[in-house]
Amino acid sequence: MALTLMKGSEAIAEAAIRAGARFFFGYPITPQTEIPEYMSARMPEVGGCFLQAESEVAAINMVYGAASTGARVITSSSSPGVSLKQEGISYCAGAQLPCVILNVMRGGPGLGSIQASQGDYNQAVKGGGNGDYHLITYAPASIQEAINIFGFAFDKAEKYRVPVLFLADGIMAQMMEPVEMPEMVEYKVDPEKKPWAATGWKPGDDPAKRAVINSLYINTEELTVHNNELQAIYREIEKNEVMYEAYLTEDADFVITAFGTVARIAKSAVNELREKGIKVGLFRPITVWPFPYKELKEATVNAKALLDVEANEGQMCMDVKLAVNGTKPVEYFGHCGSLMPTTGEIVAKILEMKEGK
Repeated sequence: MALTLMKGSEAIAEAAIRAGARFFFGYPITPQTEIPEYMSARMPEVGGCFLQAESEVAAINMVYGAASTGARVITSSSSPGVSLKQEGISYCAGAQLPCVILNVMRGGPGLGSIQASQGDYNQAVKGGGNGDYHLITYAPASIQEAINIFGFAFDKAEKYRVPVLFLADGIMAQMMEPVEMPEMVEYKVDPEKKPWAATGWKPGDDPAKRAVINSLYINTEELTVHNNELQAIYREIEKNEVMYEAYLTEDADFVITAFGTVARIAKSAVNELREKGIKVGLFRPITVWPFPYKELKEATVNAKALLDVEANEGQMCMDVKLAVNGTKPVEYFGHCGSLMPTTGEIVAKILEMKEGK
């Protein structure tokens, strides 16, 4: 296939459509507004539905409704907009509805800025809405990687009946890169494969086949059983769905941990330090939930220390420390708001660590 130069937001939207998404509900907010803009033109061309909701709260509840029919449905927003969606996301998780949610992170807290940030990590992987639930959460580092993940994101959502979250940032949405697009998936809902979905029922049909989409359990014993079933699903996801990249970690004295766009900056720092004769590697979680705890520990077994680099105040740092469980020192470097760490800053920090400063 030929490479095509595309803007991140438009490429990600097209990848979702090619993966079978035929329903999009959203609301404009910078820096992801080009996603609904693209969807508004493209969805009618493929026989899909685009609807700009009156709010983010309305959009996620429309996702709940469409996903209840077994359709492949997607919504996108940016940090404060995703915060407004949290109740509905919890409802989708509680009702076990497969769907895909895009968060193109911007600076915060509050309205913050319209520039890129990684400040929503804790919201994404530690909860966000109420209750004991998780979302399979991907943090791609490039537009092509996001496209590739979309090739199986809906499959994973449907396999486990969980929402999937893409944790991107404003840089990925706004930059342009040459990408290779997959072939179009002509997805159709199969009621036999999705017996839980509301695909049509009328009086006289088998009552056992009537779909009831619900996250309300008044009886505490029934709610406990439901939660135990969800937790069993999450344990299966943790066993089977971890994704990561280990770059030059085998002989590394220092390992940098980073995710998303910042990991690309960190990789440049690794290459520069290697040219100076300093053995540095990079460990990049691609799934930030489930987090690759075991894999990070194994990748850093020979390292002297770790440096966690993020465009926030070190939200992933706690997971990095849990992975090594006190066996290695872990330092943090980064900026909050929307100021990205630079290659030079990361190089300088590693040199300080090497000198024991």
